[in-house]
Amino acid sequence: MRRLLTVAILAAALATKLAFAGTACETKKTDVATFVKAMTLAERTMKALDKSGAQVALIARVGQDLSKYGLRYSHMGYVWRDHPQGRWLVVHELNRCGTAQSALFDEGLGNFFLDDMHAYETRIVVPSPQVQQRIAAMLSSTTPLRLHDERYNMLAFPYSTNYQNSNQWLLETWAASVSDMPIDGRAQAQAWLKLAGFAPITIDIPAMTRLGARMFRANVSFDDQPFERRMAGRIDTVTVDSVVRFVHQRDPGSWEILVAI
Repeated sequence: MRRLLTVAILAAALATKLAFAGTACETKKTDVATFVKAMTLAERTMKALDKSGAQVALIARVGQDLSKYGLRYSHMGYVWRDHPQGRWLVVHELNRCGTAQSALFDEGLGNFFLDDMHAYETRIVVPSPQVQQRIAAMLSSTTPLRLHDERYNMLAFPYSTNYQNSNQWLLETWAASVSDMPIDGRAQAQAWLKLAGFAPITIDIPAMTRLGARMFRANVSFDDQPFERRMAGRIDTVTVDSVVRFVHQRDPGSWEILVAI
């Protein structure tokens, strides 16, 4: 993605597009204003990343309005400068069109910010140089695939392997990157995270809301949550905020960049 605002990219972006990341699978067209905002944010983000000198970073977007839960950013992935397929590509897990399945994707910053943004801003966490090297090595290995579980649950419990959400995939692969012991599977990653003190975010979801979500959304389940907390409406899950807080605790040399339009 050497130049963002080109006729070819514009034509592709305005063409029919499928919605991912927790939304129902709809066929929709991107309007010009949305495209321009996404490309502007992508261009500013790329400049900020270049200026940072980073090799790899964690990048979050505001894909939906989570303010009623006290959250701002909804989704996070890795942004990798020297990705084999291009400069500054995002590596992340995405839900397949509101279904209970996910896959891993590599895509440019423009596409990353075209996915039904609620607000055009991004939060970037730049790890310390040593951790960046470990993450880049991890991304070059089979670890991202080994730690991916296609059984998607938007509110997956962090210490269960029944399901996985996109932020949980990032957290578990980050654990595999920084752990001094080999991590070959999700159970090992979660055991390390528990010992390291990872604390999920707790979201209050009443019983009727849970029932409606379970009945009408294939990508939301609650059966992996501890029974007593589930009955009390206390749902523990991996969010961008919980990941960022934990990363800063474990990597004091990490720092942040905020970009918005």
